[in-house]
Amino acid sequence: MSLWQRISLIFRSKANKALDRAEDPRETLDYSYQRQLDLLSKVRRGVADVATSRKRVELQIAQLEQQSAKLQDQAEKSIQMNREDLAREALTRKSGLTSQINDLKTQYAQLQGEEEKLTLAQQRLQAKVEAFRTRKETIKATYTAAEAQTRINEAMSGIGEEMGDVGLAIQRAEDKTAEMQARASAVDELIASGALDDATSLNRGDDITRELEAMSSQAEVEQELARLKGISAPNQPDAIEAAPDDSAILDTEPDKEQTASEPGTEGQS
Repeated sequence: MSLWQRISLIFRSKANKALDRAEDPRETLDYSYQRQLDLLSKVRRGVADVATSRKRVELQIAQLEQQSAKLQDQAEKSIQMNREDLAREALTRKSGLTSQINDLKTQYAQLQGEEEKLTLAQQRLQAKVEAFRTRKETIKATYTAAEAQTRINEAMSGIGEEMGDVGLAIQRAEDKTAEMQARASAVDELIASGALDDATSLNRGDDITRELEAMSSQAEVEQELARLKGISAPNQPDAIEAAPDDSAILDTEPDKEQTASEPGTEGQS
């Protein structure tokens, strides 16, 4: 086999496979049925044409027979009038008409036979077309049911092309979801352990550093509070003299007891 023959064979095989995939049996059956209907229509037109020709011949025969009868009547009257020459002429014309009538009758018989044949063929073809139509509809319904059942089975088994794509998409979504869940769980664990505290601050990644910073902040608060108390201290005596209370008296009593107990003080008095 030559290279060109091999290429041609491969091309025809691939083209045949492509046509098989593209062909829909239902469309093919409908097309065949339409072709049969066209053929049946042509046969009917043929029957109608033959019947029309037969009817035309029949009318011509009737007209010629009327003329022949008229010539016969004229020949008889010519004989009665002793006009043999006229009678001979009338009979001569009648003889010509008789020959035409016989030819037309022969054509009429042929046309009648052809019409009967075409009518019978039309009836047979029509019966075949009707039978084909019934079988066509049955095959189409069966094919449609089989196609639907195949799609259902493929969908249920997941082997269809579309269902396969859907299955892959679902698998990818599940994988991404699991990955995000694992990532979120890992981030939660890192946050709980303190490993993901404020990354913009330096040296704040362990518990000791945070505790030292908290103590330093508390010391600063105490210093600031003492400073504020020192600013407000000169105003406290005036407030005590204006409105002495029990707590101030209690604060002064220990000083008196301490003064009385000192021996140097008694000698001086």
